[in-house]
Amino acid sequence: MAYNPKIKDWHGKTVWLIGASTGIGEALARDLCAAGATVVLTARSADKLSQLAVQLPRSVALAIDFTDTAQVAAGWNTMLANVGVPDVTIINAGTYVAMPARKFDAAGAHLQFAVNVGGPLNVLHHVLPAYVQARAGHIVFVSSVAGYRGLPRSLAYGGSKAALSYMAQCLYLELGHKGTAVTVVCPGFVETPLTAGNNFKMPALQTPQQASAAILKGLAKGQFEIHFPKRFTWFLKLLGCLPFWAYAKIVRRTV
Repeated sequence: MAYNPKIKDWHGKTVWLIGASTGIGEALARDLCAAGATVVLTARSADKLSQLAVQLPRSVALAIDFTDTAQVAAGWNTMLANVGVPDVTIINAGTYVAMPARKFDAAGAHLQFAVNVGGPLNVLHHVLPAYVQARAGHIVFVSSVAGYRGLPRSLAYGGSKAALSYMAQCLYLELGHKGTAVTVVCPGFVETPLTAGNNFKMPALQTPQQASAAILKGLAKGQFEIHFPKRFTWFLKLLGCLPFWAYAKIVRRTV
């Protein structure tokens, strides 16, 4: 049974978009504003957000580092005072650094978990009580196909995204039938500043605009998991169904 509403009309909706300054977030900001939503643009870069807000009607810039609990609390209160509780919260901010085992760096791994898991937890600390009490709201987690199953060179990033997807599943199962919608987005490779440093061919590479369109299409269908591009993600899903010994035999060929 599907619990998520089908968001086909964004007019009158307020969206808190975290990670709005570049890549998928910027594309989403533009598309959501064009669709009629009021968008609270959040990221660390005040300059980029201000420049983007000038271009987009019905948008508000709110610069915070969402790994900082005090900044998130202050930002939440500022948002409440200006636009109220957002109808939809999109947690898109994240970080990625490829980390092969031979170059493992604990500090770098901690940073990826702090951003990809700790940041969303800071947001949930404020969003969840408001949504649960109102039996309303919609939380969208932008995760990754890297969280489907173990991958080489992805100890920190894949692990953090797997945790994020798990959190989304838990919340959907607990809250979906009680009025609070939950969606997890699992993109394949998207052309962003984070993937620009990859020194390998990225199959089925998408633009941020394509990613934004896929996300909004999935929300319009009320999907819990939105994954794209399908020709790549379905292959990974099928690969993940194999016994681990068979999966490992195939994936090790990429190392």
